[in-house]
Amino acid sequence: MARIKDVAAQAGVSVATVSRVLNDNPSVTEETRNRVHDAMAALNYRPNAVARSLRTEATRTLGLIIGDILNPFFAELARAVEDEAREAGYTVIIGNADERADQQDHYVRTLLERRVDGLLICPTAEVTPLVEEVSRGERPLVFLDRTLSGVEVPSVRADGSTAIAELVAHLRALGHRRIAFVSGPSTLSTGRERTEAFLRAAAEHGLEVPKEYVRVGDFRAGSGQRITAELLDLPEPPQAIFLGDNLMALGALDAISERGLEIPRDVALASFDDVPWFNHVHPRITAIGQPTAELGRRAVRVILDALSGRAAESVVLPARLVARESCGETDTRKEGRS
Repeated sequence: MARIKDVAAQAGVSVATVSRVLNDNPSVTEETRNRVHDAMAALNYRPNAVARSLRTEATRTLGLIIGDILNPFFAELARAVEDEAREAGYTVIIGNADERADQQDHYVRTLLERRVDGLLICPTAEVTPLVEEVSRGERPLVFLDRTLSGVEVPSVRADGSTAIAELVAHLRALGHRRIAFVSGPSTLSTGRERTEAFLRAAAEHGLEVPKEYVRVGDFRAGSGQRITAELLDLPEPPQAIFLGDNLMALGALDAISERGLEIPRDVALASFDDVPWFNHVHPRITAIGQPTAELGRRAVRVILDALSGRAAESVVLPARLVARESCGETDTRKEGRS
């Protein structure tokens, strides 16, 4: 196991400098601090970071680590967290994990060094030792949007299973029998849950789903474009494609347009994660909307409960189906549940 002197040698600094970094001494330059953290990561050196960063005085700050700042869902989520926290007299420091475990851990360390009162994390797929350590410490931690198996902390998330079942029933009622689903990674709780809900709903409605119709993307536009193109090139392409998030739906729109196809005449399209621009394209996109702003507000309330010594309970809110035009709906100006 690496020791503090090993970290000092790796970083090319003294043991005293490593100690100052660990204790958040302001005399250490940012360049030196980064070198020490890089050395700790390379050597897999993990001091009791949580205990070292605990403080006796509140800083009135919260840390928020989101999955992907380019995703409109996370942008809206962050805004809601910030607004709710501000009303409670707290400032939010935001980090973008970019769906990478190492970058997530970088922000966890940085936020602990900044002595935030609590952490809100939209966790990446990997359960890292640092996140496990924080979950066992005295610092309040709440998972937002996603959960991690084996890490017992309060979570605030949406349940889309009922809305997905309603979407499948909606597509079937519109005459679609060949329905494909592009999920997020199975390593993410949201990817697994949406895939399971889709397959369960398809089975309940007697719809056969060939294995080539269930594909795994990465919740980013590029994978949505690539997989949609592959689905459209199948000998028997699907009549409808359901994308597991809004960025993959954006990529799907590009793939469909590149082939000169029209929605919904040639292929129907639906997305998980409703976003404002879905209502401003032609045809307007049928989607499953999460209560994004409410998720952010509730997450702040949960962590404030923990900071106040009250029980911090997990929260699950329902998603809802918003039917528009992209699946062949006839009542094109009416939104709501199908």
